Amino acid sequence: MRILLIGGTRFVGRHVVEAALAAGHDVTIFHRGQTGKDLFPDVEHRIGDRNADLSAIADGRWDATVDTCAYFPRQVHELADVLGDRGGHYQQVSSVSAYASPASRGYREDARLADLDDPTVEEVTDQTYGGLKVLCERVAVERFGPHSIIVRPTYVVGPDDYTWRFPRWVTRIARGGDVLAPGPADAPSQVVDARDMGAWMIGLLEQGEAGAFHAAGPSATFTWREELEAIASSVAPEDTTLRWVDAAFLLDQQVDDSALPLWPGVDPDMLMMTADPAAALATGLNFRPLAETIRDTLAWTRTVEQPEKSGLSAVDETALLEKWQAQRRV
Repeated sequence: MRILLIGGTRFVGRHVVEAALAAGHDVTIFHRGQTGKDLFPDVEHRIGDRNADLSAIADGRWDATVDTCAYFPRQVHELADVLGDRGGHYQQVSSVSAYASPASRGYREDARLADLDDPTVEEVTDQTYGGLKVLCERVAVERFGPHSIIVRPTYVVGPDDYTWRFPRWVTRIARGGDVLAPGPADAPSQVVDARDMGAWMIGLLEQGEAGAFHAAGPSATFTWREELEAIASSVAPEDTTLRWVDAAFLLDQQVDDSALPLWPGVDPDMLMMTADPAAALATGLNFRPLAETIRDTLAWTRTVEQPEKSGLSAVDETALLEKWQAQRRV
């Protein structure tokens, strides 16, 4: 197939490109040229900003288009305007945030979607992100047809994760010592390796699939404790101890998920992390062992510069643990 990637040099897009090339497909990447200019030297790069100028893809024809960075419905409209029928089978990366708050674990792709009070909003926030993704999905089906593929991932993890959410926990636990583990430990948590997701997304195109699919794993019952314990068993030195701290205490101390990324205890919609992956599994999504993802993520972090601020500082972590222990002794 000839595949056009809208955004293909960072994280998910990068792994989709790698999967497409590994499968023998011909790939064109449309991106801004700000990152990854040296990536994929044998791939055609077309430089442009989807928010300002799509002329770089005004010519050419592809069998499929993979859109990894649609955040506003107008972006999908504009892409459809320029591609017309030249884009082939359209695939969009959405999110499980597109759902209204699930009522129970194991929700499926036909669960109720989020509503957005103002469909013209152009600011991505915790309150607007999910509704904007819903609008992007609807435009995709309207403009590219009912055979469009919508991929709704939970947290995507693995090498090249520039968000530094999962890498923060891997690097922190790899340092050892007493690790502040924010409760509740039994909160649901779902992740998917970007490499597994990329390979599966290409498979969906090869199979001619249509509709919405969850990229979520390994199950709807996986917990936050299991995730952190898996990281510890994979990379932690012998002196490592996970010190579980109540969510109520942390919230009282003004701690939020910017300090402790991926922490489900601050999410009123934590059941979002209980998506049923059955449809994805039936179409070929495979999960590598989480331990492999963890070790590969740690190896990747040692090849790049860590962000100046990537969560709770060592000083603040120690202070919080000491205060928590003191409170428990009272």
